[in-house]
Amino acid sequence: MHLFVDNLTNVDFSYLDHQRGLVGETWLANAVLDGALDDQGMVCDFGIVKKTLRNWLDDELDHRLLVPTASPHLRLQRDGDRVALRWQLADGGEIAVSGPAQAFALVEAEAIDGDSVARWSVQQLASAFPTSVEKLHLTFDCEAIDDAFYHYSHGLKKHDGNCQRIAHGHRSRIQILLDGARSQPWEAKWAERWRDIYLGTREDLSAPAGNDALDFAYRARQGDFALTIPAARCELVDCDTTVEQLAQYIAVQIAAEEPGRQVTVRAYEGIGKGAIASAAT
Repeated sequence: MHLFVDNLTNVDFSYLDHQRGLVGETWLANAVLDGALDDQGMVCDFGIVKKTLRNWLDDELDHRLLVPTASPHLRLQRDGDRVALRWQLADGGEIAVSGPAQAFALVEAEAIDGDSVARWSVQQLASAFPTSVEKLHLTFDCEAIDDAFYHYSHGLKKHDGNCQRIAHGHRSRIQILLDGARSQPWEAKWAERWRDIYLGTREDLSAPAGNDALDFAYRARQGDFALTIPAARCELVDCDTTVEQLAQYIAVQIAAEEPGRQVTVRAYEGIGKGAIASAAT
C-alpha cells in the first residue's frame, strides 16, 4: 500500500555548485510511504507523517547551506560545533564559508540536486516512522514559474531565527509594474542581474571592498559567521537584505531610470510570500 503527501512543505536554502557558485534555492517536498496496514487500517497516520517530515525538513534543510561532502571541489574542516569550508569554482575562483554547524547540511553526495538530497534525507529518516512503514520516498520539485525569477543568497544578522545564517537563500519570482502595468523587460533585467547572486550588506564587509573578492563577517545570536565570495558573484547593498528592503531597493533603482513613472515591485521570498514596495522620481 502506498500513502502519498504532495506539496508537504517547502524549504529555502543555498547550496554549492562548481559552475554556478553559491545558489539560493526553494524546493517543494513530496513524500510517498510504502507499508502494510496497521490495526487502524492505515500505513501511517497523516498527522504523524506531516509532523515528522515537516519538523525534520525545517530543522535539517531549511535555511541551511547544503554542502556535498563527497565533491572533489570541497575542502572541509569540522572543529567541535564549527564548520569551515573552501569551495573551488570552475572559473578558478573560490568561496569560503564558516559558521556554527547548525548552519550547514553536510550531504553525503558528490553534487547537490533533488535526487541526491532526497536519498540522503531518506537515510537520515530511516528510523523516524512506525514499523508499519516499510519504505519512504522523497522527491523535491521547483515551483512552476512562467515569468521572471532569480536565485539569491544572503544572511540577516539581526534576525532572531535561522535567517541569521550567512549563506541561505531562495528561488523567487519578481513582478515589476510601471504606472500599474507589468513591465516584462524590467523583470527580465532583474532576473538576469540577480541570477545566482549573493546579496551582501555593505556594513557586514570585514575588509574594504576589493576588486576580486569580498569578505563578510558578523556575530549573530547563533554565533560567528564569515563568507568570502568573488565580487562578480555579489551585489552590495546599503541596507539589510530583508525582502521588504530588497523590494524597496529594486523600486528605487528602477525609479531613478524611469523619471515620472510610478514603480511598484512585488518581490517574493521563496514561494507564496514577499513584499510590495513603490517609488517614483
